[in-house]
Formats: sequence, structure tokens, C-alpha cells
Amino acid sequence: MTQHYTSSRDPWEAAYLYSPEALFVANVDGTLSHWSESFGRTVGHAATPGTAFFQLFHDDDREAARAKWSGLLEATGSVELRGRVMTAGNVYASFSCVLRRAPHGQEVYGSLHATSGADDHPAAEPGKGEDADMLRALSDNLPVIVWSCDAAGVITRHDGRGLSGLGLKRGQLVGTNLFDVFANAPEGTENVRRALRGSPSHSMSHVPANNSFWENWMVPIQSPLGNVESVIGLSLDVSEAKRAEEELRLRLLQIQKQQEVIGKLSTPIIQVWDGVVALPMVGVVDSARTADVMQSLLDEIVRTSARYAILDLTGVEMVDTQVANHLIKLVNAIRLLGAGGIICGIRPSVAQTIVELGLDLNSMVTRSNLRAGIMFCINQMRQAASTPATNGSPGR
Repeated sequence: MTQHYTSSRDPWEAAYLYSPEALFVANVDGTLSHWSESFGRTVGHAATPGTAFFQLFHDDDREAARAKWSGLLEATGSVELRGRVMTAGNVYASFSCVLRRAPHGQEVYGSLHATSGADDHPAAEPGKGEDADMLRALSDNLPVIVWSCDAAGVITRHDGRGLSGLGLKRGQLVGTNLFDVFANAPEGTENVRRALRGSPSHSMSHVPANNSFWENWMVPIQSPLGNVESVIGLSLDVSEAKRAEEELRLRLLQIQKQQEVIGKLSTPIIQVWDGVVALPMVGVVDSARTADVMQSLLDEIVRTSARYAILDLTGVEMVDTQVANHLIKLVNAIRLLGAGGIICGIRPSVAQTIVELGLDLNSMVTRSNLRAGIMFCINQMRQAASTPATNGSPGR
């Protein structure tokens, strides 16, 4: 905190307060306690009592400044740290800070010096600093890698939280040639070459080393003359989504297999007698299930050379027009294969529906239950065995 010089004030104190150097005094924990007018003009409103010295630094430089400060507590001489500091103009500028701990006591003396050639970065200029801050927030909090390379393939930016998943540090590949580093990944480098030729690209890639999956976008940056000067790339780690997708696919496959097993169990084809197969149908019968049953039953008749096929509807509570038509078609198809089709176990509700639908089952053999259906087939085969064979279906 600055004070005006008076004749009664110690000249050394006045020299400190009005020094052209940006001087400050901080407690051992980094809290600012006093500073010169030059320091106040340099950092502006940030110079308030109780402010932590580290809070003046850019987010990316703050941890390094804190580490240097910790080293000061063990050092006997001065310590220099560098970083971007928020200035009174609301921009980040690069500074060198020289620190020295007081020989006796818990104070730390320091001075700020702007470094030559420093790049100033607006901290809140609309459309510039805000965009940069948003990009920084995205790259710091999302599993992404933001990178860029020049026309020769030299990497000029390499950043993002996604790098840690690949065992890389931020900026580790800056200055290296992308085509040399990823020579073993020709598909990825070909996408970069395509972008350098002016065509944006989008691709998926797999890293076997850690079984990670990445979605990549590459955008060419052109000069006013239309020449591609660089390529900006964004890679998003989609491993979790891929694994969830694969898990969902496996679950759906498992459900499909379970449904197939349930379908076979719910419509088992049983050989109840030599030359006689039966199909007990249970539960809800719809058009899709009836179509599957038709194919399975016809295949079984051919495989076993069955002479009769019994459709047992004892467990069926209700049918509609389409299902009833399918059953009629099924019996007709059984006849075309040279076998006889018998329908048994029609419940009263199903019989009423068939009558209301106006379907004619007079040409079909029906029996009250499965036992009666089996007895009919046995009697028909006995009669056929005791009399000469005639043309027509086995049931006649």
C-alpha cells in the first residue's frame, strides 16, 4: 500500500514507495502486504491487501510460480521466476520476478520486470480473449487434443487434456514433424495430407496401445491467396462411447439369442409317434411367430418324413384374422408336402373368433385335444397299412 512522502518520513521508505521499480513485500505464504506505486500501476486493481501473489499469474503459469516460491523458502539467495501476469490494462504480459527472503523475519521482497519481446494476451477483449479462454476451458476439461501443423507438417501446437491418456505431455511434440512421428499410422497422415491439399477431413482412429478410440477433425487454414498455410486438428477421445456402444451391441445380440431360444422353447416340434409330429403353441400367437412356425414345421416334416403334423392350440387364448389365415395356409402347405395336417385343442374363445371371422375349417381335420389328434393319426396309419395305398393325402 503506497503512502505520500512527508519530511518526517524516512528517506529509505520514501525511496521504496516512489521507486520507478515495481517493488513489493509479501508474507511467507505469498500474501501481498506492501508495494510501491510503480507496482500498483503495473498490476492495477489486483494490488489489494490480502491478495495472494500467485493469483496475479495466468492459470497456466500459476503452479510454476507457486513451486518457485516454495523453493525460495529453502534458498539463501534470490530466486527468479517468469510467467504471464495480469496488468492494469487487463492483459497478460510476460514478466520476470526476482524474489529474496528477508534475512530475519517472514517477509519476502520482490520486484517485477517486463521481459522484452513478450507477447501480450488480452484477458477479456470481446471476440479474442473470451474465445481463447473458452478454447482453453474446453481443452482443459474435455478429453480432447488440439493441435496444428504448418505446410511442411511441423507441429506448432500440441495441447489438451486428452494427451494424458496417451502418456504425452502438453507441447511435447511441438517442433517435431508430424509425418515422422506418425509414420506408422499412414491412414492418419494421409488425412493430414488431404487437409494440406485443401480438403477438410473427418475420421475415426484406434490406438491399440491403450485401446482408445478417437474422432478426428482436420481443417485447412488458407492464406488470402488461397494457399494452405497450416492445418488445425481436433481429436476427441470417444473410447467410453465406443465401449458403451459395443456393450449395447453385445447385449442386443444376447437378447436376440435369448429370444430365439425362448421362441424355440415356446414352439417345440415334438415327434409324438412314428411318422407323427406335434407342434404345441402356447401364449400369444402373432403373424411373425406364425410365419416362423410354418418354416420350422415344414422343415421338420421333410427331415423326419412325417406323415402327419398336429397343431395343438390348447395354450392359445386368442387369434386374429391374419393368424387364422396363416394357420389355414400352414395346413395347406403340409398337404402339399404329402402329409396330413390336424388342428386340435381349439379353445371356445378361439372357436368363436374363427366363426365371427367367417373362416371355413370344414375341409380341415380338427380334434378336441392333443390325445384325440394323436389317436386319429394312429388310426389313419393303421387303416393305410391294412388297405392298398390310394392317391391323396395320408389322412384320407
